[in-house]
Amino acid sequence: MTTASPIPAGEPIGFPAAGSEPGYEVIAVKFGERATRRSQVFLNWFRYGEEDAPIGMDYFVWVVRNANRTVLVDAGFTPEVGQRRGRTTTRPLPEGLAAVGVDPASVETVIVSHGHYDHTGYVEFFPRARVVVSAAEFEFWCDPVSRRGHLGHGIEWPDIDVLRRLHEQGRVTLTRGVSDIAPGLRVVEVGGHTPGQTVTLVGNGDGGVVLATDALHYYEELEEDRPFVTVTDLPQMYRSFDLLRSLSSMPGAALVPGHDPEVMRRFPPMAGEAGSFAVRIT
Repeated sequence: MTTASPIPAGEPIGFPAAGSEPGYEVIAVKFGERATRRSQVFLNWFRYGEEDAPIGMDYFVWVVRNANRTVLVDAGFTPEVGQRRGRTTTRPLPEGLAAVGVDPASVETVIVSHGHYDHTGYVEFFPRARVVVSAAEFEFWCDPVSRRGHLGHGIEWPDIDVLRRLHEQGRVTLTRGVSDIAPGLRVVEVGGHTPGQTVTLVGNGDGGVVLATDALHYYEELEEDRPFVTVTDLPQMYRSFDLLRSLSSMPGAALVPGHDPEVMRRFPPMAGEAGSFAVRIT
């Protein structure tokens, strides 16, 4: 376990400036869900002295778009993978994206926050997109040690092979630390959950959106300082919590965790039929 922080020291990390760019629309698109128990999602649940209880887990991808570009944060899982892993596909991702007006060929960039199966399933579905992933994440899942049981259980290895192939084709951008990938879009490597886990910051006028993805599965993790059960670097997960607290306290900021069903209640639904599975963050 490493305790070297990928979060850069020095100047505080904030939202990127969008300059003259049109404002971004940010949409959370739910494609799956899981019924589980609190002891299965919070690390060392027994330490809290609380009764175990049911908890839901939602699965999302996030659309970030304006008049100039469409960016997707993460790429979900396929129904076949979901079924094998005991997850329910509520709406196949291609259908959900089509319903909110996303043409796969129009997607300019796919940000892969980390390598777990529920974030990599449709990377190849976007034929023109470059793929952005942190170098630490890419390199770790290409290392044979990552296939050991307690590390690789969350990986679909064919998805990693896809990332390798796209890298060989020159379609993968590897990032380190803080990287501005487009006007108003910033990727920050935070680690913790996985070696190169990233969060995406969207600068939008007076505020911004923190797409925490799996640096924060549930709001409760931040509110109660409760780490998620899957972690490769616990000190770094705590550091990432500190960063997320700082970002979310900025005026006009919206914090979006990766799997909390509360997201569907805290943000307004999209218009029409899409409102049953997609909410507008901004």
